[in-house]
Amino acid sequence: MFRHTVSLALAGALLVSAATAQELSQTIPFEMAGEVLDFSDTDTLGLAAAEGTETITIFSPEEGGQQFAHGVVLIPFKDKLYAQWQSSARDEDGPDTTVVYAVSDNGTDWSEPRQLTEEWADGYKSSGGWWTDGETLVAYFNVWPADASPRGGHVEYSTSSDGETWSEPQPVTMADGSPLEGIFEQDPHALASGRIVNFAHFQPGLIAKPIYTDDPLGVSGWNQAEMTNLPTSNAEISRELEPSSFVRADGTLVAIFRDQGNSFYKIAAMSTDEGETWTDPILTNMPDSRTKQSAGNLPDGTVFSVGNPHPNKARMPLAVVLSADGYRFDTAYLLRAASDMQPLRFEGQYKRPSYSYPKSVVWNDHLYVSYATNKEDAELTRVPLSSLVIAAD
Repeated sequence: MFRHTVSLALAGALLVSAATAQELSQTIPFEMAGEVLDFSDTDTLGLAAAEGTETITIFSPEEGGQQFAHGVVLIPFKDKLYAQWQSSARDEDGPDTTVVYAVSDNGTDWSEPRQLTEEWADGYKSSGGWWTDGETLVAYFNVWPADASPRGGHVEYSTSSDGETWSEPQPVTMADGSPLEGIFEQDPHALASGRIVNFAHFQPGLIAKPIYTDDPLGVSGWNQAEMTNLPTSNAEISRELEPSSFVRADGTLVAIFRDQGNSFYKIAAMSTDEGETWTDPILTNMPDSRTKQSAGNLPDGTVFSVGNPHPNKARMPLAVVLSADGYRFDTAYLLRAASDMQPLRFEGQYKRPSYSYPKSVVWNDHLYVSYATNKEDAELTRVPLSSLVIAAD
């Protein structure tokens, strides 16, 4: 039976017996332990679901209605859970694309989708995610002009105090007051200091860079951090894409990226100054299907990463991997098996069987993971925090 092995790029470093884990952690953001994932089992990767895991549908496509959904992002706000995604009748990034949202009191029963944006004649707007300071809910929209060359865009936002009435969209701005000319990642995180760290894919093209702000609403004051991207043959798009982040037990901030270079392993970088400067990104030994992922810290500090953790393009199964210290990931749980997937019901551009682009939040003692199944159902899987137990040594 073939099980997870260390990527060649890191094999030498990880097998140096003289080096301690502490020493390695100064140069390597994290490592995936062996014997966790069974790649010969394409259904579940050899993983079991944690006790109490359940899947809930937020939105399902119907004949004659909206049949494309993607970029599903959750946020708790004033005792309710909000889900945002991009929606269209058939095709990904079609000219009829709008951003919609639904609301739930319990995470199980969901409202009908409501529009946050209108169709845009000069391009389209896609899901940019959420933020809140507790009193105001911020909805971000990524704006993709049709005439942008190379392909890229900028980010806007609307605010609401009740989750029902929304302000007119305004540009998200940098520290100098200029518009943030990049595609906003849907995964901002607050540090203990209150600083918000995130990432944006800046023009020209889509060049991923870390950003940070001390604005509690996350709509202004953004600074581009210092990070040198890896070399790539495509000047219009960085090798690092669609990142998320977490904080290790030693206080190091870690960014994890999709690798557009087709290694099918995650790229990572580190910061020890609250996101202002970052180490050069390196290839890790954590497998990834080259897709958007989500990471973070549970309330007890446990680090998690959600995605499709295997080295090929199949966006199934869906799993969460855990680490007690944020350096060594040695536990994983199944969220959705490949065999659990409902059939693809409607055709559309870029649609295929998949659990795509997961994002996550902690709410009411559960880890909630949202995603699009087959790019047509908006769904979530939730797991009681008490069931996410790190494996004993």
